[in-house]
Amino acid sequence: MHARIDLSAIQNLANVMAAAGAQVPTAAARALNHTVAKARTIMVREVVGSTGLKYGTIRRALKLENATPGNLIATIKSKGGDVGLRHFKARETAAGVSAAPRNHRQVFAGSFQKGGQFPTRVALRLGGHVYRRAGKGRLPLVKQKSGVFIPEDMVEGASEAAFYKVAQSDLPARLAHELYRVIG
Repeated sequence: MHARIDLSAIQNLANVMAAAGAQVPTAAARALNHTVAKARTIMVREVVGSTGLKYGTIRRALKLENATPGNLIATIKSKGGDVGLRHFKARETAAGVSAAPRNHRQVFAGSFQKGGQFPTRVALRLGGHVYRRAGKGRLPLVKQKSGVFIPEDMVEGASEAAFYKVAQSDLPARLAHELYRVIG
């Protein structure tokens, strides 16, 4: 995702920038890093709401790369594929595993987390993942996925709108703050 931000409010800072001289890139990097970190926090909250994943999971998934005075680019990155059902408060029922991807609880028929006969089923050494049989026999097993992709949710909907809102509203004021801090 590339951000395009209207910096017309920064034109008022031309005199301050002239006074800061060689310290402008340092101040700009600090302002950019502060604003992108603030935007990341709000984006994490929005992605948590849209996916149904826990806050800590999303926080670890969205990585922040800071800007430097030599490279005035700050990025929020995320990678990953289809998230497994175990991350959505999965619990086993007689009909299958019940999980809540996208905050919508549903039963995935024929899937399981435990082994044995009901009601005395025992946890298997599957790491809490949810599986389903691929055929009529015991094997092969197929891991059940949720259809939630964190990188996609990060760059669309409320998360994207929150990023642009924070960037537009906070970056000019933060740049002014950092410039005044540099020139004393």
